[in-house]
Order: sequence, then structure tokens, then C-alpha cells
Amino acid sequence: MRRPLISRFATLTLALGLALLPAAAGAVEPGDEPTGVPSVPVFSAPEGDSIRAREYWLTDYGFTDLWQKTTGEGVTVAVIDTGVDAQHQDLKNNVVEGYDASDAGDSRGWEGLGLEPEHGTLAASLIAGHGHRDPDVKDTDEPGDPAGIIGVAPNAEIMPISLEIGTVSQNRKSIDEQLPDAVRYAVDHGADVINLSVGSDKTSWPQSWDEAFAYAEEQGVIIVASAGNRGSGLTQVGAPATMPGVLTVGGVDQQRKDSWSSSSQGISIAVAAPSESMIGAIPNNKYATWAGTSASAPLVAGLAALIKEEYPELTGNQIIQRIIESADDAGEPGRDALYGFGIINPEKALAEDTPDDTESNPLGSMREWMSVHRKAEETPTAEPTEEMEPVHEEGEQLQDEAAPVAHRPVEDSGILPFIILGGFGLWVLIITAGSIFRLNKLGQRRR
Repeated sequence: MRRPLISRFATLTLALGLALLPAAAGAVEPGDEPTGVPSVPVFSAPEGDSIRAREYWLTDYGFTDLWQKTTGEGVTVAVIDTGVDAQHQDLKNNVVEGYDASDAGDSRGWEGLGLEPEHGTLAASLIAGHGHRDPDVKDTDEPGDPAGIIGVAPNAEIMPISLEIGTVSQNRKSIDEQLPDAVRYAVDHGADVINLSVGSDKTSWPQSWDEAFAYAEEQGVIIVASAGNRGSGLTQVGAPATMPGVLTVGGVDQQRKDSWSSSSQGISIAVAAPSESMIGAIPNNKYATWAGTSASAPLVAGLAALIKEEYPELTGNQIIQRIIESADDAGEPGRDALYGFGIINPEKALAEDTPDDTESNPLGSMREWMSVHRKAEETPTAEPTEEMEPVHEEGEQLQDEAAPVAHRPVEDSGILPFIILGGFGLWVLIITAGSIFRLNKLGQRRR
């Protein structure tokens, strides 16, 4: 039988728990952790601009240069995660009222849920953090305020949609229900991009997800998902990052090499982005260092927002095309299982001459996948023995098949010599009987 979905998504709780690290300086004392964020190392905002200086990806990947013409303004990014602290000093006014798909928290999606309630705030801050005022920090020409976290698309709008992952509360909705409900809400309420920094340890997904992801595809909404992390036990990309049409993001270190602990591998990876030595906002105006593709995906979601503002006439499929066409090839030539099409190149992704003429999603179609695989599922077999589900593109069965009954091979049973001797004796008997019969016939003729 298929494992319960809560077990599949429990890997998310482990991933962040292993990735969060205390800052080198300014660590808070025990008991000073933010409310509702148990056992998470955090640090208070230090004086000066040291937080901003830790965001190496802003300058190393050229995001700051792009802010002269695009900041993501007018673009809505839905963060389907564990909830977002809308009152954080680096996010306030950039977070609209969203939705709680779990029915367990704040109806606006503004409350952290589950074992990792800070996770959604971390992701949102990398997309649309705008910093905050600090008398000790000088103003800059950058958008937003000079202190604290600034996201790659600092003027984008965050739509938080909360899930409850890894815990069980009264009247809890399953992930089978929560995730498709969240995706549909995002599409129906104007999201241009959906960020999914959540994942599972299975390449397959429940059929209940199909229609919601196909609906997002048909409405032109871009879905960006994290590839998972080997450091938390994920040796391959898991759903929803394996679903057709999803822009799956792997992780690289500061030297732009594939990250062993803070990334994964799989044929569905589309591009790679920074995943190590990351820093982000967590509830109660505090910050944490972290690692993993949960941080890589928001950078790509923010990049999509920048492209959307600069080229508002482009479809979601064309924006995806720009991101993968502009990526710097790494690893094996062409697309590979570690970097996908390559490492993101934001400047090239915004360049006028980057191809964006596709009509279809370069990463596949969920609706087409359904027409082939789900249709096959509904076709009755000649001798049905159990309910079977379609095989995913990566070759993993959606539902575990019953193992065949093992039989001891006849050559290892001890009876093979007797079978051979018996067969040989029977053959000799037949030859002898035939010979006697022919001799009798010849004797009768001579008489």
C-alpha cells in the first residue's frame, strides 16, 4: 500500500531541522527563541549591515544590477509553505492576506504551522524581503530599506498559503487535500508564480494533485519547486518536483558546484541556484542561517517575478523558457541530473535576445501526462488482481506491487538428478522396446 502522505512530507521537517545553523555571532540565549519555533538556532539582527552582506547571491548573480529596471512590482508570488509572518520588519506590507489550506491556523496564512513554522517566512524573505530602517545603516541606491533581508524581487507581493506538515492536529486535513486546495486558491486569487519549497521522498504523487497542477498550467501560472536535499536523506528528487511542467530547482555551493548535502539529483531538475550559506528572516523580527533547495527555489521564483514585470506580455511557459535558455551549462554537456539545464543567469534571463517564443511548457504538460497515464490506469486488465496505478516518467511505480511468491529453483531442490535419470531410463526403455518389436517382425518374415 502507498505510504501515508504525512510520512512522505515528514522529510521536509527533517530537511530544515538539519539545515538551520546558528550564526557565527549574536546567538540568542536559550529561552529567547521566537514563540512557536522550538529548538531552532536563531540570532538577533546585529548592528550594521552584516545581514545584507551575507546575501552573496545578490551581487554574485547580478540581481542588484537588475533592480535598475525591474524589482518584481505588480507580480504576485504565492508561497505555499508553513505560513508567513506578515508582520516581520523585512516583509511587512509586502505580504497580502492569503489562505490556510490546513484549517489549523490563521485564515490569512500569517501563522507558522507544523514542526517548522519558520520555514515559510524564510522562503518568503528571499523572494520579497524589503529590509528595514536602521539609524546605524546608511541608505543605498537599492530598493527597499538598507538593513535586514532584501529579496531578489523586493517589490513583489507575497501571497502566503499555509500547510500543516509533520504534525497531527484535531480534524486535520491530509496533505492529499491541502496541497491541491492551496494550488487552486493561488491560481484563483491572482498568483503569477507559485513557490513550493516542500517535497517528499517519493517520485510519485496522489491522483488528487493532478487536476490542481493541470489547472495552474492552463491558467499560465508558473510552479517552482525545490529538488530536496541529500543531507536530509533524499537521494533523488521527490514530488511535487517530479511533476510535468514544474520548474524544479537544484542547489549549488558558493563556488557554483553541485551541493552534495544541500541538493539532490534527478532528471526533472530544470536549473540550479545557490543553496548553501543562506540567510533569511524568521518570525519575531529575527533571522537564521540555513541551507538546502528550500532556499534555491525562492531565488528562481523571484527571478520569474522580475521577468514578469519586465515582460508582462509573456506567458508562464515563455518565462520558464527564458530561465532555462539563459542558464549557464554546468556538469555534463546539456541537461543533466545535477544542474538541469544549468545554473541560473539572471542578467541573461532578462536580456532582450533571450529566446521566449515557445507556446508549450519546455518542461512538459501535466494535462498530457494525465491523458496517457491516468487513462491507462482506468483501462481494465484481462485478469485484474489488484488496483494498479500508472508508472511515473522516471520509472517508479505509483503504488507498490505485490512481490512475486518465491519458489526454490528446481536445479537447487535435490530432485533434478532423479528427473534426469528417470528421463534417461525411460528413453532407454522406449529404444529397447522398439528394437525388440523390430526383431520380432523380422523373425516372423523369415518363417
